[in-house]
Amino acid sequence: MKPDVKAFFDKATNTISFVVKDPTGLSCAIIDSVLDFDYSSGRTDTKSADEVIQYVKDNGLKVEWLLESHVHADHLSAAPYIQEELGGKIGIGQNITLVQDTFGKIFNEGTQFQRDGSQFDQLFLEGDSFMIGQLRGDVMHTPGHTPACLTYVIGDAAFVGDTLFMPDFGTARCDFPGGSSETLFNSIQRILSLPDETRIFVGHDYKAPGRDEYAWETTVAEQKARNVHIGGEASKEAFVKMRDGRDSTLAMPKLIIPSLQVNMRAGQMPEPDEDGDVFLKVPVNKL
Repeated sequence: MKPDVKAFFDKATNTISFVVKDPTGLSCAIIDSVLDFDYSSGRTDTKSADEVIQYVKDNGLKVEWLLESHVHADHLSAAPYIQEELGGKIGIGQNITLVQDTFGKIFNEGTQFQRDGSQFDQLFLEGDSFMIGQLRGDVMHTPGHTPACLTYVIGDAAFVGDTLFMPDFGTARCDFPGGSSETLFNSIQRILSLPDETRIFVGHDYKAPGRDEYAWETTVAEQKARNVHIGGEASKEAFVKMRDGRDSTLAMPKLIIPSLQVNMRAGQMPEPDEDGDVFLKVPVNKL
């Protein structure tokens, strides 16, 4: 089955969110939604999420799932806000518990912060399946960028999150806590073992040099042939050397501190204080 896919590009974070629809009905899933956040003022905005919500309403769609490919470090999730407006279950990989344990310590969350994934409605395991109306989705655990990364294979389409980018841009970084370039190589090989005609939808695009337009759709065949990091006959040893070397030169994403604290809570803000005010922490020399 070939799902209908509508993409929403958030230029502020270079994130692509997707509405994935059952072609035989009105059921859909929303993948990797974005809550706008201005770090300099500490203010949130729902413009990006409202665009998705309006599309769903205009087309009479029913949201079954709000899927997260992983705990994003570059944007805040709008899943709870969209859930309040449209319904649907929030899902992520079961290894969210590893991420919560790691960053619960980094952000000194204490015992009040639950590290069991209970903030999410569904924790997916490798091999799990789910339905979007009559459309089946299958879960692939594809860690490396983070321990909890998933690829959602829905019909003839694979939503790979940050694991792969467009062929001319390459692959995800692996230097966050719990990341591994060796593990990422193995995960990518699993994705590339899907049929050549499988459509691949990437979670970010940064418009590689020489390309005029942003893009987010490719295929397994194109990735195998042309990906600048992993295409052709690239060996694991060469990939690991390249990836680790490249990662050592990269700065932290500008929204990593608010993103991790919010996204490990399924898009919820930390608990407010006695006056109802919400605060995010800035760990010093921890990231």
